[in-house]
Amino acid sequence: MLESRRLLAHHDVGVVMSIVFLGTPDFAVPSLQRLVADGYRIAAAVTQPDRPAGRNRLPRASAVKIAAQGLRLPVLQPPSLRDPDFVEGLRRLAPEVMVVAAYGEILRQNVLEIPTRGVLNVHPSLLPRWRGATPIPAAILAGDERTGISIMLMDPGMDSGPLLAQTEVAIGDEDTTLSLSEWLASAGADLLARTLPHWLSGALSPKPQNDELATFCPLLRKEDGVIDWGVPATEIWRRVRAYNPWPGAYSELDGELLHIWRAWPLAANLMATTATISELPKPLLTELPDESRDSAAFAVQTGSGLLVPLELQRAGRRRVSAAEFSRGLRGLAGRHLNSPTPV
Repeated sequence: MLESRRLLAHHDVGVVMSIVFLGTPDFAVPSLQRLVADGYRIAAAVTQPDRPAGRNRLPRASAVKIAAQGLRLPVLQPPSLRDPDFVEGLRRLAPEVMVVAAYGEILRQNVLEIPTRGVLNVHPSLLPRWRGATPIPAAILAGDERTGISIMLMDPGMDSGPLLAQTEVAIGDEDTTLSLSEWLASAGADLLARTLPHWLSGALSPKPQNDELATFCPLLRKEDGVIDWGVPATEIWRRVRAYNPWPGAYSELDGELLHIWRAWPLAANLMATTATISELPKPLLTELPDESRDSAAFAVQTGSGLLVPLELQRAGRRRVSAAEFSRGLRGLAGRHLNSPTPV
């Protein structure tokens, strides 16, 4: 942070008229907080409108709105960035630079051209790998060993702008989209703090991405969470991690929805048909990570290998370990899990 402040002072704080920040979910909050902590003047925090949420479908403010209000920043919630009145208001703010972190809408050229020093994007992948809306689950689903943060100068394309900086983060076997998002949010804020002063001082030159190496990730759908027990256990394990916290990986037991929030794959196979629950033999228990053994109780035969659930949740109930789950259901072994209609 001291380096950021020295570089900012060298750039001359008086020249930095203002920064407009655009973001919506938890991932964006650390970057906003870091900009404020480093002494930048935030002319406005732009975030998505309040959306209905929860069982009562009451309007809920975004994480960025809540954080911005706590920092006493002006908050703007346009229904769309295409709104001419909003775009004109943005021009009147005259930002020198805009910073985007998971805002949730593509910025068109008429918005990108407003700030004199461009629009910087904090993107949670090692671009050009995983352009698009869901780079964190995409990296887990693909079995990537590493991901990271890219600071990009935005253009009208889909995450195709030139790069200013990148940092790598290892993906652990226990990482989920939730846990990795938290790590990357912090890493993104740190990289932004190191990069922005260099960009404003003219010390950085954007480097074009190699479009030939680009991969893309689509929006997740609720139905993506339905477990296909015919695929290998390793693939289901990745889906369990990638779809935590949303949409969750789920199946059906005796007509009741069953989410699997944590699991572990084993290469072994048992004499059981696909999607059948079996007791977990003690020799196989030793193949689980030490910290997971107390949670395990049974295994499910997949198209190749076994999936050992570690944390489950029945509809309308709390999450429990597989050991606790099995104690509450007699005769679990031999039952069959079904692929439900998406909920």
